Amino acid sequence: MQASRKNVVLNKKLDGANTWTVETLPSGKGHIDITDDCIEELEGLIGELRMNPLPLPALQSDDFELPECRRLIAKARHCLDEGPGFVLIDRFPIDRWKHDDARAAYWLLCSMIERPVAQKWDGTMIYDVRDTGKKPGNGVRPDITNVKQNFHTDNSYNRCPPWYVALLCLQTAKEGGVSGLVSFYAAHNEMRERHPALLSRLYEDFIFDRQREHSPDDIRILRHPMFELKAGRLIARLSYFQVMNGQKRAGEELDPRGKEALEAFEEILNDPRMVKEFYFEPGQIQIVDNRRCGHRRTAFSDWPEPDRRRHLVRLWLRGEGRPFYNG
Repeated sequence: MQASRKNVVLNKKLDGANTWTVETLPSGKGHIDITDDCIEELEGLIGELRMNPLPLPALQSDDFELPECRRLIAKARHCLDEGPGFVLIDRFPIDRWKHDDARAAYWLLCSMIERPVAQKWDGTMIYDVRDTGKKPGNGVRPDITNVKQNFHTDNSYNRCPPWYVALLCLQTAKEGGVSGLVSFYAAHNEMRERHPALLSRLYEDFIFDRQREHSPDDIRILRHPMFELKAGRLIARLSYFQVMNGQKRAGEELDPRGKEALEAFEEILNDPRMVKEFYFEPGQIQIVDNRRCGHRRTAFSDWPEPDRRRHLVRLWLRGEGRPFYNG
């Protein structure tokens, strides 16, 4: 493949709170406890919604005061934009809340950060992350399987990816399913140090498989670089899996330099010194800046009982474009 686009390359060392490794990330950074006052507000909200039900996409955060929750979300937004680029909110009392109640509280909290947007071409706004028993491939997203996920950004193969990706944990797997986060800014520094001649290739186009998430007459692939500068800010999009599939769908072999650059970057991302790992627990909410941090999940095995199986609820949040899947 001949790269069809060459962008300005950021050839300087990045620093700041969003440029972290396991060694430099302060203990507890990005972790916020939900206060009792916030829980009290949410339980009042839940009671109100039971008396006045609405479908979740119809709920608007501006219709509710929730001052303690707004203070919590202001701290979360600071972690996302001025901090490490992720936040773990700990946690809803999931042992005494119904799952539908937790989903409603989660929707409203996240909508205080940015507007929820469609996660599928059919307009799905609230996405249940569960193993369906299928194998990943064209049209089957890895998030509905139990296989290992490499570091990636959500919706890397779309024209208008989400700014933030939120996950609410309702149930954990029997074994495995460990979450991992990485700073793309720190990884960019490592790429610049270890493979300076390959860095610029990540600013040129790769081919992404669009996973059949488009109208029948729309293009099946997307050409886009891994890194680009927007308004002076470094933005990343990554999915090794979708690039490999995209090249096949386009009938184009990945050029040797592109393959070398992609594999070198994957090696950096998986360096244990770069990765913050943690077990996601019921009631916790993880929100990640989808432009500056990558996330992954190890393979897992699940419980045989359907009501005990691993279950996360995902929201995509974006402050530009329209709420459509394509923005």
